[in-house]
This record gives sequence, structure tokens and C-alpha cells, in this order.
Amino acid sequence: MEETGTERRRLVVIGGGIAGSLLAKSLQFHADVTFIDPKEYFEITWASLRTMVEPSFGERSVINHRDYFTNGRIVTSTAIGITETEVLTADDRSIAYDYLVIATGHRDPVPKTRMERLDQYQAENQKIKSAQSVLIVGGGPTGVELAGEIAVDFPEKQVTLVHSGSRLLEFIGPKASDKTLQWLTSKRVNVKLEQKVDLNSITNNNDTKTYHTSAGETIRADCHFLCTGKPLGSEWLEDTILKNILDGQGRLMVDEYLRVKGRKNIFAIGDITDIPEIKQGYLAQKHASVAAENLKLLMATGKERKMSTYKPGSTTALVSLGRRDAVAQFPFTTISGIVPGMIKSRDLFVGKTRKQRGLQPH
Repeated sequence: MEETGTERRRLVVIGGGIAGSLLAKSLQFHADVTFIDPKEYFEITWASLRTMVEPSFGERSVINHRDYFTNGRIVTSTAIGITETEVLTADDRSIAYDYLVIATGHRDPVPKTRMERLDQYQAENQKIKSAQSVLIVGGGPTGVELAGEIAVDFPEKQVTLVHSGSRLLEFIGPKASDKTLQWLTSKRVNVKLEQKVDLNSITNNNDTKTYHTSAGETIRADCHFLCTGKPLGSEWLEDTILKNILDGQGRLMVDEYLRVKGRKNIFAIGDITDIPEIKQGYLAQKHASVAAENLKLLMATGKERKMSTYKPGSTTALVSLGRRDAVAQFPFTTISGIVPGMIKSRDLFVGKTRKQRGLQPH
């Protein structure tokens, strides 16, 4: 149901990632939407590691905002401030809002245009192809999935993964970590735990680089990829009206309706929230769906008591291991191999994610 009356409510959405893109698309015909993002495209981020070994995959996973968001304004800039009535951007705009959604996720310095992003993937692919040995720093989902992609697509390459923690994938349970380590070892990936790499003391010897770890080991590799966690995209909020609603980790505190605590007309969705759950893309999309329904209700009727509540997600997690395999953690069991791989690893949910935004899956 669309907004009744002569004027539609002004909705500003900040952040064009998984959550923000879906919410903006869902509400573009229900409000006067302004969509603020520093880049011109939405990226299916969990497909980025596949795109590094197969750059053409990015043709489907890197999508211009205008392809799915056809009815509203796009402001290609960074939000730098919020007042009670306006959002301030880095290009000196003041954008008025009746309702505001913050979905700035994690800070990730990527290029502005889709073509520049695709060119970046071509360069990273060339970097992998031309190397005989690759060092991956970080054993979270990004580092593990990149190691898996390289090990499967380029089995002749020597891959070393260094992780500072005592086990891989510390965001999920130890059974999943053990199965992942076994799989990587079976693919000849050399995994070093409880060590850090000093990226400030790399020495070059012809085309090969020598890296030093905190355990005193030396690792020789032709190139490296840094796959450690990215900081939250909330630092800009520290000088705004929401500065006192950030928790100790910089996350926005939200209520059960996904509204920022103490605010009737400001919502937060995705990784920037303090919801106690594993931060994953499919949950961020659930945030977007709940917030969109609540905003439709508020804009059409103003009846808060009928709003939908968001219940934190379970401990389900899927991590791809190359093109065929994966490790899956469910509430009562953990499995690995081809069966969970059939769920995620072949297409990485790219077709499904495109369809959610009204696009052809292929």
C-alpha cells in the first residue's frame, strides 16, 4: 500500500551494501527516497573471493544501484553528519528526512564506479595468476574462502595462510574450525596459527618477498592478501545526535523493531547494529525486510503497535571451500563437504540475491 495523501514521506537511506540496497529497493514506490552511498554500485560481497579467481563472475555480483533502484534520488557521496531533520554529506548537501535508515556496515575503501571495481578484480586476478606462491593474512571467513578459491582453481600454487587466533573461523564453533583446517590441509594449504605477519618489514629478493612472523618464522611468497576484519562504518556518527547511542564497540543500539534506541523515526540495519548474532549477509537482508515493513506501516498509518519485531538469527553459518565444498554450522550439527557446498558454493547465492532486487539471476 502506498502512502496516502498528497505528499509522500521523505526517506533517506545511508549505505548501499546488502541491507541498505534491499531496503531502498523495497521502499522506492512507498516513499520519496534519497539513497546515499559513496559508490555507484551494490556488490554481493560474499562473491568477491570467487571474482578474484574468476573476474567475469563480477559481471553478475557488482550491480549499478540504478539497475534496481529506479524510482528515487541517488547521492554518490559520504554521509558525514545527522541533525534532527537532515543528513549532511561530504559534498556539502543537506538532505531533509522524515524517516532515516542507517546501513553503513563496515568501512571498505573500494572504487567509486562499477567499471573501476571490475578492473580492480582483473588486477587482483593477474596478481594471483602471475604468482607461484601466495600469502594470505587472516583466518576468518574472507581469508579461508580466498585460500579455498586459490587452492581449487590454481592447485599448483603454494598457499600459506597465517592467522593470529588459536583456530580458524573463530566466529563459529570449533567443529567447523577443525573441519575447515582439515580441508585446507588436504588441498596443500600451509596454515600457521597463533602468529601475526609484520607487513612493515617485508624484504624483496628479485620477484619473491620475505615476510616475518611474530613467532620468528620467515615465509617466502610472491604476493600477499590482507584478509583481516574491517572497521565498522560508524566513526562518522560520533559527532552527531546519535553519539550516545553507540555501544563500546561502535555499534548502534537498536530496539526490537530495529529503530535506534530512543528514536521514533531512525532505523539501523545490518552489521552496524548491536544485535547479538553472527554478522552475515542473509541476516542483514532479514533486517532490511523487517525495517521495510515497519516503515511502510509507520508512513501509511503511524500505528506503532502493529510493527514487526526482529528476532536475532541462529548460529547457522556457511563458509565456502572452493567451487564444490563448504563447511556448514547448524544449531545442532556441523557438516562439511559437497552437501553444504551444493547450498552455497556453486553460485554463492548470487542469482537469488539478484532476484531479490528484481533483476535476472543470470
